Amino acid sequence: MLEKENHVFEKTIVVGIVTQNQDEEKLREYLDELEFLTFTAGGEVVKRFWQKMDKPNPKTFVGTGKLEEIKYYVKDNAISTVIFDDELTPSQQKNINRELGDECKVLDRTNLILDIFAQRAQTSYARTQVELAQYQYLLPRLTGMWTHLERQRGGIGMRGPGETEIETDRRIVRDRISLLKEKIKTIDKQMAVQRSNRGAMVRVALVGYTNVGKSTLMNAIGKSDVFVENKLFATLDTTVRKTVIRNLPFLLSDTVGFIRKLPTQLVESFKSTLDEVREADLLLHVVDISHPDFEDHIASVNEILKDIKSNDKPTIMVFNKIDAFQPVYFDENDLSVEKTTKHFTLEDWKQTWMNKMGESNTLFISATDKLNFEEFREKVYEAVREIHVTRFPYNKFLYPEYKEAIDNESDS
Repeated sequence: MLEKENHVFEKTIVVGIVTQNQDEEKLREYLDELEFLTFTAGGEVVKRFWQKMDKPNPKTFVGTGKLEEIKYYVKDNAISTVIFDDELTPSQQKNINRELGDECKVLDRTNLILDIFAQRAQTSYARTQVELAQYQYLLPRLTGMWTHLERQRGGIGMRGPGETEIETDRRIVRDRISLLKEKIKTIDKQMAVQRSNRGAMVRVALVGYTNVGKSTLMNAIGKSDVFVENKLFATLDTTVRKTVIRNLPFLLSDTVGFIRKLPTQLVESFKSTLDEVREADLLLHVVDISHPDFEDHIASVNEILKDIKSNDKPTIMVFNKIDAFQPVYFDENDLSVEKTTKHFTLEDWKQTWMNKMGESNTLFISATDKLNFEEFREKVYEAVREIHVTRFPYNKFLYPEYKEAIDNESDS
């Protein structure tokens, strides 16, 4: 393990493959993200391994020669954890474990994300949701994994079930899953009652990829105290605050961030948390425009919104972190270099597909530096007001222009 700034980091390597559906550039992007996920979980990536293949090896994910190379590197460099970028099948995980030995933990992206959620879950509800997702992931892997967990070693991938008690009986695990589902169902009913008690106020939900600045924006608008950190999945529990812009009150919610290749177990167990998105009247889709893959992030978020049937809601695209946006310099006189999106300035981006969305549906801000913040507040106010007018067309308290007409009606 490596020690930096009083933190102990596990020595980790990450593994991915280039296939017909995933070229080398795309793999590099995924491994960058996997490295950030590993850092968030408490590991430090010391090397990357990758291989070109038509499709993953059904037995060992990578080829036998590559696995042998990984094995020797693990042994020679005291690597404690190997993380694969895609979800491993139970048989793949079992075979890789056998090759690398019990001294090295073998995880995949799904297991890593579940582990981060286990670290981040603060409330009983979030912990229950994460535990359910972990058990659903572990159930088909019991044969190969429970024996591997018997050493009860801590660290990445070892939190949650399995750390406190090794359960070898599938029936016990299934019973636990049923119990957790019932517990979640009970809490869901309580939360549904809470939502219905909030009255008829307009609901606005912040959605977006993980680590794009939703919680920072929530704090800036609603003057709330939501945990903010430059790590993935800093926020798991939905935070709802009553917010007022000018004279107009509405409910603002901050939701869990999305990610590419989000484990299906998490989507399933966090469905109730995502009800805040489903029941929202307006979505603020926050995007980190300084991230080189922000278009992919938008596509991933839209895919999940489609899965939860929320992709047709009124939406304002909020392009955040313009203070950190840095295009790659482009020399127009250098004919050997072709201009690509990595050279685009903000003005260039505004002339692309963003232009078709219309000015009322796009914003460019910095939540940290409050750049263009008044414009942001004004656009949110107008969008909320439009929804409110449709719902309450004669609210004399919000809209003084109606007061005289309403008073005249009551006099007659």
